[in-house]
Amino acid sequence: MDGQQETHENIWDMLLSRQPVLIEKAFAFLESDQQKAVMDHLQRMVAEPGWQPEQRVSAQAALNTIADHKT
Repeated sequence: MDGQQETHENIWDMLLSRQPVLIEKAFAFLESDQQKAVMDHLQRMVAEPGWQPEQRVSAQAALNTIADHKT
């Protein structure tokens, strides 16, 4: 595994951790275009069929944390 792929996986692990501090840290690490792509993906995880219930819960927790942090 290369360093970029490992970083990508670590960021997603943090975003889906359900731990606000880790979610905020991972999201802040991203550039604004990456943040938009992550938000879009998290919203798809919550809304679209095919995701496991636990994945949906984690995605919603990330969306809630990011929204709370922006206000």
